[in-house]
Amino acid sequence: MNQMEVLPFDVEAVRQDFPILRQEHHAGTPLIYLDNGASSQKPAQVIDTISDYYQRYHANVHRGIHKLSEAATAAYEDARRKVQQHINASSRREVIFTRGTTESINLVAQTWGRANLKPGDVVISTVMEHHANIVSWQMLASERGFTLRYLPILVDGTLDLAQYERLLQSEPVKLVVVTHCSNVLGTINPIANMARMAHAAGALLLADGAQSVPHMPVDVQALDVDFMAFSSHKMLGPTGIGVLYGKRDLLEAMPPWMGGGDMISRVTLQGSTWNNLPYKFEAGTPSIAEGIGLGAAVDYLNAVGMEQIQLYTDQLTTYALDHLHEIPQVKIFGAAPARGSLVSFAIEGIHAHDAAQLLDSDGIAVRAGHHCAMPLHEELNVAASVRASFYLYNTFAEIDALAASVRRAIGVYSA
Repeated sequence: MNQMEVLPFDVEAVRQDFPILRQEHHAGTPLIYLDNGASSQKPAQVIDTISDYYQRYHANVHRGIHKLSEAATAAYEDARRKVQQHINASSRREVIFTRGTTESINLVAQTWGRANLKPGDVVISTVMEHHANIVSWQMLASERGFTLRYLPILVDGTLDLAQYERLLQSEPVKLVVVTHCSNVLGTINPIANMARMAHAAGALLLADGAQSVPHMPVDVQALDVDFMAFSSHKMLGPTGIGVLYGKRDLLEAMPPWMGGGDMISRVTLQGSTWNNLPYKFEAGTPSIAEGIGLGAAVDYLNAVGMEQIQLYTDQLTTYALDHLHEIPQVKIFGAAPARGSLVSFAIEGIHAHDAAQLLDSDGIAVRAGHHCAMPLHEELNVAASVRASFYLYNTFAEIDALAASVRRAIGVYSA
């Protein structure tokens, strides 16, 4: 493979924007960061933007009329506009800032779900979901009395869409909750088709975009999802902030979740009325610096180009799959033709945690465990897996190092 021919952008120039990549992981061992599915690293442009906010115009937003508050409010709301444009929401009022994907899913459960789900109703989830898109609905189901159904996976790690169609036709389904891209298998689910099928059956669809929005162009209007949740920290932004996208008519009809400042229009001792969208769902002082940092992350991703990022990380993933498939002791999970930029695998005779520790000694940071997807690992008949996940600053040479380190780990355990 001629790496210069396949690179859609200058990865070495990109890497210069990430200060953490210049360090040694251990003495004499450079850092190879392949844990992007858990959290991505941050470019200097994002770090500097957050520092600039704290140094030059830190103040609370929305409430002040002084210069610092107005500057902070403008930057914070500009970040909301950037996110709106990034996912092609029809209005910035459809962009709710939360603490992350998990809180976004819980917000829908505790507002729309609490108001609309009752005994006899059905919510469809899948066995490949992150715990956030299972546990939130289990908790609500135990209170509200509706039924949860879980779509199984086929041998290649794709969802059983024939079973999905049968459930929609035979059960009183009110909501479908499904990941856009599996954080274990990498399977990219056909969300637009699933939303169309759900709507035809009178149901809504919530998509978990935690692993898709950072890596590929996502157009919520084209997908026609009713809700989508994703996190800043997986897309070059800071931790502590995420997004819930929702169609405006749905958000308008939903009750607020948390009470407090900024989410109200008027408060008396007899009762309260609610603020307009999106503030109805944003009680209290928000994560201002983090929101502004997310805006800077969106700027960075758009400057590189989401199509280029997807193309490049697809190439990295294919390269990794090819190299790991060459190692007989490695079992790769998932074989979907449409997959995200991660590979989960097991090594014969080596526990995933031991494998990750050996990789770490070679400077390679990967994730080991069930990746907050225990039901899926049970389905795969494995307690834990190793996950290598890639992003725009990773290189083919780093994947060569990953494969070499896996071979070394096998040698250590077979000696």
